[in-house]
This record gives sequence, C-alpha cells and structure tokens, in this order.
Amino acid sequence: MEPRAGTKGNAKQQNTRRAQDRESVLSALDRIRNAAKHKKKDKFTALLHHMSPASLREAFYAINRDAAPGIDGVTWQAFEAESDQKIRTLHHKVRTGAYRPKPALRTYIPKADGRERPLAIVTLEDKIVQRATATILNQIYEEDFLGFSYGFRPERGQHDALDALYVGITTRRVNFILDADILGFFDNVNQKWLLRFLEHRVGDPRIIRLIRKWLRAGVLEDGVTSISDKGTGQGASISPLLANIYLHYVFDLWANRWRQREAKGAMIVVRYADDIVVGFEHETDGLHFQKMLRERLGQFDLQLHPDKTRLIEFGRHAAYRRKRRGVSRPETFNFLGFTHICGRSRKGAFQLQRKSRSDRRTEKLKQIKEVLRRHINRPIPEQGVWLKRVLNGYFAYHAVPTNSRSIRAFRHYVKTIWMRVLRRRSQRHKMSWQRMENIAEEWLPVPRVLHPWPNKRFAVKHPR
Repeated sequence: MEPRAGTKGNAKQQNTRRAQDRESVLSALDRIRNAAKHKKKDKFTALLHHMSPASLREAFYAINRDAAPGIDGVTWQAFEAESDQKIRTLHHKVRTGAYRPKPALRTYIPKADGRERPLAIVTLEDKIVQRATATILNQIYEEDFLGFSYGFRPERGQHDALDALYVGITTRRVNFILDADILGFFDNVNQKWLLRFLEHRVGDPRIIRLIRKWLRAGVLEDGVTSISDKGTGQGASISPLLANIYLHYVFDLWANRWRQREAKGAMIVVRYADDIVVGFEHETDGLHFQKMLRERLGQFDLQLHPDKTRLIEFGRHAAYRRKRRGVSRPETFNFLGFTHICGRSRKGAFQLQRKSRSDRRTEKLKQIKEVLRRHINRPIPEQGVWLKRVLNGYFAYHAVPTNSRSIRAFRHYVKTIWMRVLRRRSQRHKMSWQRMENIAEEWLPVPRVLHPWPNKRFAVKHPR
C-alpha cells in the first residue's frame, strides 16, 4: 500500500509546538488555581512570569480573526504572517516594562432602544496581552466569585443564568422580583476603587502596573485622545473581568451577606454583568434591599437606572393575589433578551414562561430587511444561505421551552420580508405566496425547541 503523504513545510512542527505550548500553559494555570483554592486570603506576588511566549501565542490564536483593527490598523492576518518574531518582541517588552498600550478607538453600535452603545477597539497587541493577563487572573478569581454571578465567566453563559433564575423562582418562595440595572456601569467604574479591589488578591506590582496602563491609555475619538479616571473601556479583552471584580466587591459579597443576615424570608440573586435580578419572599425585604442597594452603589460612584429598576409582584401566587385585590395580571420583567411571564401550564399549574423580547425581535427583523434590500439582486440561493445562517443563530439562542410561538412568528416575518424584497426585483414578478412557501421550505430552517427545560439542565450541571 502506498504510504500516506506527509504535510508540506513545517506545518507538523508548528502544530506539535503549539500542542506542547498549550500543555505547559494549562499546567501553569492549574498550579495558580489550586493555590487560589486553598489560600483564599493570600496575595499572589509573582504572576508576570506566567505570561510566557506560549501564553501570548495561545491568547493570539483565541482572538477573533475578523475583529476590527485598532488605531494601528494591524489585522489578525497581518500579525500571523510574522507571529513568532512579533510575539517574542511583545514578550520582551512586557517583561522589561517597555510595553506601552495605545489609545483605544472609540466606535458606537446601535441599541434596541434607539440609543448607541460606546465601544473601545484596542490594538491587536493590546488584545493579546490583555487576554493573556485575563487568563492568569481568571484562575484566581474563579475561586473567589460567587455562584450567582454568571456574566463573562469561563464555562458559564446567558442560558446558565436564565436556568438559575427559572429554578430559583419555581422552587423557592419568591413573591416579588427586583429587576435592577446599573446606569452606565462600564463608563462609571471608579478606577481607584478597582485597583484597590485588585490589590486584595494580586500582590504582583507588575500586573497592577499593566492594568493601570490600560486604564490610563485613553480613547481616540474624532482625532482627539481623552483620558478619564472612570470606566473600563467596554469592548477591551480585560474589561469583562475587571467589571466582574468590581461588582464582586461592590455587590456580590454585600448581597450575599445581606441575604444571610438581613433578609426575613427566602431570597434569590442572579447577576449577569450589570443586569441584576433579586427575588424576595416578602415585599418589605425587597423595599429595604432596594433602598440599601442604592446607598451601597452610591458609595462606589454607581447608581441604579431610574427607568429600568423596579420591584414587582411576581411568582406562583402573584396572579391569584392580584385577582383577589381586583388588579390586573402580574407585571413582566426582561432579562437577557427574554420577557418573563407568570403563566399557566396546560394542567393549570403555575409556569414561568419566557418569550423573546418584542423590541429585540423587531430590531433584528429591521436589520434583516436592510441587508436583503442592499443585496436585492443577488441570486436566491445566495440569499437563502445567508438567511439560513441568520435563523439558525437566532434559534440557537431563542428556541427555549414556552417560546415556540415567538420563534415561529420570527420565521414567518422573515419569509414575508424576503417575499416582498423578491417582488421588488420586477414589476412583472411571478412570486406567488405558494412559490414563496416552496422557497422558504428549501432554505429557511423549521423552528423547533432546541433547549431542554431549565430545571433539567440545571440539575445536570449542579447535581447537588
């Protein structure tokens, strides 16, 4: 038998080296995490040596290859062409203290409510160093962070937070919900407090100096670089971790202590970044907690959003109690793209129902409509492939139990928009509804529930 042909060039050698690098990096990270687990109050005084060329290379290959470049214009592909030399140079700069981050490029993305969210786009070199630093610090703080914190953490996602909230409301004595949102959190983080919080666990002055450099690097907008003593630069690789560290000390530890010492009844907490949902058995607990939370955040230059923070009656007994008082059905609240509703199952029992937010769905449909109109003359198969990709991505997040009607409606609206766009190609179109049904059947995926019931998935991930 003819032997199998080998790979050309040094591809095999490069893959072997990267595998060995990954093994050495993971081994070093395991040692940090093990020490953090057993030494809860100790400081880590020697961390920078873990930022080796291997860890920088791992960080580089973990970066999104299609991400927008920073102010230096260097793309992932351009850096990859000479990655070995550039990583060695970057490592030398970091170790000798010669590394200087560049200002972030300010850009804005539209939000569902019509406003714009500011983002900071840092250079590729800064992304690499920030990601490598975040990987090291994660080993420490993953042992410190509390269980009800889900935002931007390894092996935790939005559906984990949604599952925890579902289980908390349906299994605990929850009668009131505090839906809290922090106003402009990423732009109002006090950097002095943040550095003080970091120094509780990080005793390596070189790591603190790196983070201080990123905080003071500034933002470039309209040709002017501005430096502020507030904010973490939303969009930077290190920003989610710094935000979690800040809220860990400002909110998580305080809320956990309040639940143990102040609450008169049952209480649940779920936090995803700056979106917070707290459930209470008694309304007095909710009112007291809301008042003290406002005072607590004020001590650290934060404040609750006046329009997005409210205490509502919600839970298995909310509908009955409100009906007995002669008021309308229980209010709903939004969390992570879903509207949570006090509903009933087919057997008449209480059921926490989740529907896709109507405003987010409308915004998504507008985006699809704009793209289709810009590519109105593209072949139908090309448009179909793109729409199939969009719908699969939408269903992957929104296809949860009790949301079947919403995802079916989303597919119907997409089909209607597509038909209208195809009809605009010509005044003598032959796009009947039956033909559109056939096209949609070929290209648009059929909506079906893809996620298990939250209590079942939560029981698997948390067997206790």
